[in-house]
Amino acid sequence: MTSSAASLSYPASSLSAAVPSKRFRTVALVGPPNSGKTTLFNRLTGLRRKVGNFPGVTVEQHLGYAKGVAGEEIALIDLPGVYSLTPRSEDARVTVDVLHGRMPGTPRPDGVLLILDATNLRRHLALAAPVVSLGLPTLVILNMADSLRSQGGHVDPLALARELGAPVVLASASGGEGLTAITQFLSLAPKPPCEVTLPVLQDVPACQTWAKCISESAGYRRPLPAIWTRRLDAMFLHRTWGPVIFLLVVAAVFQSIFLVGQPLSDLLQYALQRLGALMAGALPGGIWKSILIDGAWNGTAAVLVFLPQIMFLFLMIGILEDSGYLARAAVIADRTMAKVGLNGKAFIPLLSAYACAVPAIMATRTIESKRDRLATILIAPFMTCSARLPVYTMVIAAFVPSRHIAGGLFGSRAAAMCALYLLGFVVAVGTARVLKSSILRSSDTHFVMELPPYRWPTPLSLGLRVLDRAKAFVFRAGTVILLVSFALAILAHLPLRHGDAPDIQHSVIGMMGHAIEPAVAPLGLDWRVGVGLVTSLAARETIIGTLATLYGVDPDSRGLELQEALRRELSPASAVALLIFFALAMQCISTIAVVRRETNSWKWPALQFVYMSVVAYAAAHIGHFVVLHLFG
Repeated sequence: MTSSAASLSYPASSLSAAVPSKRFRTVALVGPPNSGKTTLFNRLTGLRRKVGNFPGVTVEQHLGYAKGVAGEEIALIDLPGVYSLTPRSEDARVTVDVLHGRMPGTPRPDGVLLILDATNLRRHLALAAPVVSLGLPTLVILNMADSLRSQGGHVDPLALARELGAPVVLASASGGEGLTAITQFLSLAPKPPCEVTLPVLQDVPACQTWAKCISESAGYRRPLPAIWTRRLDAMFLHRTWGPVIFLLVVAAVFQSIFLVGQPLSDLLQYALQRLGALMAGALPGGIWKSILIDGAWNGTAAVLVFLPQIMFLFLMIGILEDSGYLARAAVIADRTMAKVGLNGKAFIPLLSAYACAVPAIMATRTIESKRDRLATILIAPFMTCSARLPVYTMVIAAFVPSRHIAGGLFGSRAAAMCALYLLGFVVAVGTARVLKSSILRSSDTHFVMELPPYRWPTPLSLGLRVLDRAKAFVFRAGTVILLVSFALAILAHLPLRHGDAPDIQHSVIGMMGHAIEPAVAPLGLDWRVGVGLVTSLAARETIIGTLATLYGVDPDSRGLELQEALRRELSPASAVALLIFFALAMQCISTIAVVRRETNSWKWPALQFVYMSVVAYAAAHIGHFVVLHLFG
């Protein structure tokens, strides 16, 4: 049993073989999902990008700039993770088009950083041949080299470089290993490989693939999974206990939002009230003081108080994501997805919809089947996004008493929030079943997913991610919600009569609200909530600022906190109707716009908006009727 290999015209055995030829202007980062590609991108550019411990997190190219050896700037493009250059999904087409120079507005890269997982090299090496054969200067980066060594694995980078015809470097994006060599490559382009001849195999039945033979030639020894990894998988992936554990984890997340997030929210509310009082004391009395303080400031502050809950939710999701658990949750969800005609790949976009439907809809590009992708797009807004969380928290805290259930392990408020999240998921799954059995019927597709190893989440990565989400939330509150609250406060003071503001019932916003009221009155909601539902199209949480503004400028409600005002104006049945409507309605212009862009048609977002509105309105009527007749 022998093998021979033709000589390579570019016998690069290490990075030192790189020959200076020109300075890079653009370098593409390519690699399989879950290879640590985006982590390396963040290291090199200093940008705070989302790093997920599961395939499919990167669905678009991201641009950043790195410093070369001489301080020059090199543009880096972080491309979607792919296993091959044969595109079968939208995200794979992005990678292939950029590498071939077919992406409009994006130049063909001057070089490539090919990132492979050193702990899973045999599978990832299948991508090396097509990338190297592009003829672009390529540096092969064996990432997670520290994990390879600590787990007893081995690879000879010099031998692998000879086999591939491209320089190879061992690196650890999370630990910073190999960054100097990568920076040198970015500054000094090696000669591109030409006339690369792949190994000639003769009578070697033991080598079943191309990739396996090269890894063997490089002395690759894959580390064995740790015993605790096998034990955790046996528990988390169990057909019975796996789903039970997943539900318990979700329940624990929501319980912690109230146990940890609520006290922090109360402290922030006190601080914002004190700040508002200081600003009020510095302003002269009159209409403008009422507009600025009772209207704009109170409306914005009413939303900002929920910042701790938002941050804590993303912290918990980040821990589950980076630890590798959510990839196992996708495998568990595949069993449910299969029953409604979807596969586990739809779980990742639907999961990200709990943060925001906009990136979730873009993440559907990882789904190969166009019909499956469209079905996932149409149901994604049913998943409870973070913008709904402030509304849920406010109404639940106002109407649901805090009581211990399940032997004190669970709270009544957390149970109510779980029920709302479950409602959105059940309606989404039901809608998917209807779509996949009718207009979007397609053949079943198999779900194959590479499970990442369990890892301890990196505090820095988690902190930066939570900080980014907090900044996004504050930016929205500081722009959209502030502007809406300011505009509503002005409309609540118009038209002026003899220099005085009219009664809010006869103001411009009051007249608009009374025109809307017939549509919401059957649900036990008044004109203020009707106005809030309209303004929430700009951003769901805007309804809180709207109600805070309208109650703040109403003399009859002055001095009452928003929760107290809601308890006075709404019945428990109408509060349930409001929660159900918000759980199911498509109250987001940004989501409508991205659906239009992803489907290249107004037909689907229009159908989606009408369908979700009808479902939300009908379900709110049912909820109102049931609570009214059961509890009075």
